Amino acid sequence: MLRNLVSRRRELEGTAALAATSDLGNIGHAARADAGGEKRLVVMFLRGGLDGLAAVPPYGDPAYRKARSSLAIAAPGEAGGVVDLDGFFGLHPRLAPLLPFYRQGELLIVHALASTHRGRSHFDAQNLIENGTTMPYGAEDGWLNRALGRLDSDGRKLGLAVGGGTPLLIRGRTPIATWSPTVLPAADAGFLMQLTDLYAEDPLLGPALAEGIKAQGTQAGLMDNSRGGPAGARRGLKAFQVNVRAAGELRAAPAGPRVAVLELGGWDSHAGQGTTNGRLNFYLEALATSLVTLRAALGDAWQSSAILVMTEFGRTVAPNGTGGTDHGTAGAALLFGGVVAGARVISDWPGLAASQLLEGRDLRPTIETRALFKGLLHDQLGLAEPAIEDHVFPNSRAVRALPGLVKL
Repeated sequence: MLRNLVSRRRELEGTAALAATSDLGNIGHAARADAGGEKRLVVMFLRGGLDGLAAVPPYGDPAYRKARSSLAIAAPGEAGGVVDLDGFFGLHPRLAPLLPFYRQGELLIVHALASTHRGRSHFDAQNLIENGTTMPYGAEDGWLNRALGRLDSDGRKLGLAVGGGTPLLIRGRTPIATWSPTVLPAADAGFLMQLTDLYAEDPLLGPALAEGIKAQGTQAGLMDNSRGGPAGARRGLKAFQVNVRAAGELRAAPAGPRVAVLELGGWDSHAGQGTTNGRLNFYLEALATSLVTLRAALGDAWQSSAILVMTEFGRTVAPNGTGGTDHGTAGAALLFGGVVAGARVISDWPGLAASQLLEGRDLRPTIETRALFKGLLHDQLGLAEPAIEDHVFPNSRAVRALPGLVKL
């Protein structure tokens, strides 16, 4: 084991003692819980596969620079360098606006995180992580919707889907509210990514669609390079900012929903990813701005809020031939909010040396996504262990909840 900064293993050493005193281990606790009081949860799904090694670079890993090659970010203190967090992990420089929140204990990072999915399909990976099973089509509803169904709502709709559709994550039998802007945004990179994935194996449509998207992207870049990204991407990100602000304001209302889901596509960084001036930088800057916007929109509700930023899988460790990264396995998730027990990185770090990689190409996962989800449902929404294990994530008792994610 190369290094355990805030190791999941060390945290779980105290799980037996914790179970003796907490509701998580109290089998007599009712299967239904209250609505979590004023506690709020936002899930922000970054579709396309965020490169966790770029967003939260492990610059202290001895193999980092060799493994990442041209995508390695400069050391802290150098021009365009990593924003140091703890001497080993750091933030991408475009995520620097989040550093004050980390230092205040309001940002937590979980690294080397992945679902059980080991394929390379966006559709399969997204379906699996949203339905909460071990199969892409293992359930027709989302784990967050099942969780809402175990909360005492007093007839209220506790869930909110923000944007043009209702993600599988919050879709199901439990009624939820929806909100979308009056004018829908133009199709963005996320939609094009889904089309590419859908027709990837079609011998006629696959190559034609890929060539058309490539041509469109090149033209847009040439026509609109001064603002850091194609016009379509900027429109999509602008619309996302509207959604973020609305999510915060709607959920800050005393009688508003307690759980919201919103999504942003365009994280499929196959080409031109860059270190400090490539395509990914544009999106990371937008992510930081969105989180700061959400914090402002929540107002006083910030102190009881947690925002989970997740993606379906990470990217390959080494860059590909077009200056990007391909579909990988483990990545990183962010937990942001006034209630978060932050200022730390939770990671049983596997290392980036060639012998430590999964299949010789990917960051090896050491924490399963459902461990993170279970910890949030229990600590933030007050859901009891029987409800989590038997209803929300059935047949998953081997996956232990991450404890201590929020301030209790």
